Amino acid sequence: MVIPKAVIAIAGGSGSGKTSLARRIVEALPEHVVLLSHDMYYRDNRHLSYEERCRLNYDHPDSFDNELFYQHIADLKAGRPIERPCYNFSTHLREDRTVTVYPREIVLVEGILVLASPELRSLYDLRVFVDTDADVRVLRRIRRDLTERGRSLESVIEQYLQTVKPMHEAFVEPSKRYADIIIPEGAFNQPGFDVLLARIRSYLT
Repeated sequence: MVIPKAVIAIAGGSGSGKTSLARRIVEALPEHVVLLSHDMYYRDNRHLSYEERCRLNYDHPDSFDNELFYQHIADLKAGRPIERPCYNFSTHLREDRTVTVYPREIVLVEGILVLASPELRSLYDLRVFVDTDADVRVLRRIRRDLTERGRSLESVIEQYLQTVKPMHEAFVEPSKRYADIIIPEGAFNQPGFDVLLARIRSYLT
């Protein structure tokens, strides 16, 4: 049984580069790091129609199943494997299948709001915020949602203006104050990545 030595959280706005940063860390330390994405923990709203689900605010803290996310992080910290949910962004539904995730020495969690909850913050040993200009973030989000999530340009722009931007200002940006390390541009900031990776390696010694 592996008991993790640290839980590290990476937050930042949608399109900030936090997921790319997390993936680079996993690639650098594949035997030591397990990644848990907050995006997989959206609440399951299958009682609503597809049209109703499309209109939900997915950038508000209440849209996430933080109770399950907290329990899964706590389980991993205790050395217990979890059954991580799988979320489908095209249908806005949680899939029937799950993925078994086993604890490793470093548990890495990432998502736009992983620093917004006091309960979740209490689980972390290191808190990171990826700080990227809004115009860069929105362009990355448009490209991602068009190519990976089957969205139309009109729907992406409408969602950004109605929920993403105001929720970022209300919840994501204020959570930056809880960060121990702030990295502009995330994975694209090589010196910042090197500093963070060195810090993570220090937990492994």
